[in-house]
Amino acid sequence: MKIDVCFSPALYPVYHNPEAIVVVVDVFRATTTMAAAFGNGVRSIRPVATVEEAQAYKAKGWLVGAERNVKRCEFADFGNSPFDYTPEKVSGKDIVFTTTNGTRAITIARSAYRVVTGAFINLHAVAGYCLAYKRDVVVLCSGWQDKVNMEDTLFGGALADILVNTGLYGTGSDAAVIARDMWTNNKKDPAGYLELSEHIARLKANHLEDAVPYCLTLNLTDKVPELVVTEDGVLILR
Repeated sequence: MKIDVCFSPALYPVYHNPEAIVVVVDVFRATTTMAAAFGNGVRSIRPVATVEEAQAYKAKGWLVGAERNVKRCEFADFGNSPFDYTPEKVSGKDIVFTTTNGTRAITIARSAYRVVTGAFINLHAVAGYCLAYKRDVVVLCSGWQDKVNMEDTLFGGALADILVNTGLYGTGSDAAVIARDMWTNNKKDPAGYLELSEHIARLKANHLEDAVPYCLTLNLTDKVPELVVTEDGVLILR
């Protein structure tokens, strides 16, 4: 079996494998937020690609999390911080969610054999999921507006390192080798490595850097959000 890392949604067509598990990652912050929400008891999350779709759900009475360019949308009940989705607010609830990069990446990957969302806070659980299915794996980095980013690539390297070290997986391309090298060279201090990343700068500029240590903490939850596509095409993470 192989694990590969797709650095950007723009590259996904050349990495698409209909028989593979796709792990969508948006470390800062969408997939971290999703894992946190499921850890706090949310029943389901409906990822939508556009603000307009989220607004339509809001008009129907749904709870909505929405973010663009790191800022919470004015109409939304929640933003894109894992700290927004507390047990008191989300336990047993169904939520619609749209973000700048992460939810769009989920919609792009929808036709894969399985689609799950990964983050550092559920890294080992995602690795266990992949090992249970015994399938090729493609890590789809959400990036930033189709550009490569450091943090999602670093997660791809961390997952590749775990799976390759089992002896059951090999790297699928140079991209996986690059990502794994990033992780093995920086796993002792990922926060220090990412300090000069573009997204850290964005978060700091908007006074949202409080979530960074949480987003880089390993294995806070064993929840693995998995995508289900209904017969009428609705995307639901359970």
